[in-house]
Amino acid sequence: MIQTFFFEHTYLIGVVSFLLGLIGMPVVIRIAKAKGFVVRPNKRMSHTGEVPNIGGLNIIFSFMLSYLLFEYNQMTQSQFFLIGLFAIMSVGFIDDVLVLTPTAKLLGETLAGIALIGFADLRITHLHGIFGITEIGIIPSYLISLFVLIAIINAVNLIDGIDGLASGLGILYCLFFAIYFGLAGETSWSILGICMIGALAVFFIYNVFGKREKIFMGDSGSLLLGYLLTAFVFHLCELNAYDQVPEALHMTAAPAVAICVLTVPIFDTIRVSLTRMKQGRSPFKPDKNHIHHLLLRTGLNHIQTTCVLLSVSLVFIGLAILGRNWNIWLLLFVDFALATGMTLILWRIINKKLYGSNAKR
Repeated sequence: MIQTFFFEHTYLIGVVSFLLGLIGMPVVIRIAKAKGFVVRPNKRMSHTGEVPNIGGLNIIFSFMLSYLLFEYNQMTQSQFFLIGLFAIMSVGFIDDVLVLTPTAKLLGETLAGIALIGFADLRITHLHGIFGITEIGIIPSYLISLFVLIAIINAVNLIDGIDGLASGLGILYCLFFAIYFGLAGETSWSILGICMIGALAVFFIYNVFGKREKIFMGDSGSLLLGYLLTAFVFHLCELNAYDQVPEALHMTAAPAVAICVLTVPIFDTIRVSLTRMKQGRSPFKPDKNHIHHLLLRTGLNHIQTTCVLLSVSLVFIGLAILGRNWNIWLLLFVDFALATGMTLILWRIINKKLYGSNAKR
């Protein structure tokens, strides 16, 4: 059977997703321009002209179609998982078009989370010994899982600020999870990541190298990506909590490994939120203090900044693999200490560029 052939050569499913994206992207761009779903130049944007901002529609089109062709009903409760994906993409699309309030957006994310956590039953049920806690009850499980979901979704959403960054990080993260799940014998989950890699690759090309055909991911894409990455994190943690992977692949510090892999968006969100609150501002009020904005201040362009942050992410993924069986708190400490150190070095570079020899030593 054709499906069996693709299961034996899973990378080809990514090729199918990529080709579907290539077919769909010109259509999405035409629709966006015709309907006015575009972003116009403003003080927070560096682009010129009107650029479509609903790239998430093409991402979910190629991702879900390739998934339905090869994987539908392979995962438990997959219908609820797909409903959640569509719901979170819809929340993002509405925000792109109408601009939702933070409260309305949070409500939409929560409803989408109910599909994943409550109906698809993809959630955290074990704390891996954090604070001496292992298995947890259903109510704490729902609450903790929803908090993690909202945190990751918004972290990915906030990092989507320059060309290629969110999609580049998404490709890197999905590749990590796809390889791990593939090695662990979780073929269905591996293919899920491969489908998203193909979909994101098309967007990356248009977003980074497109001129007249440039497009932005929009919240429809970034929320969708954050939602999928959260599902990967949940499954990674659950597999390792109940020893459902080969011994060579077991991760004692699975929750810390997940945080380590996603360090760039998670650490940046925490840092920016704390900075805003320290200055007496709402943590939800946008500014230009994200890590990509800081790198742009050093004189790097968008592509160079994206390459730097992708390289930094590879360092943290390497740390995650190296420390997968360390004590959870030790890995988290090293992770955040390294991220803090890198940020301080970046600030020194910025100060030196701005103030020269008068920069604080």
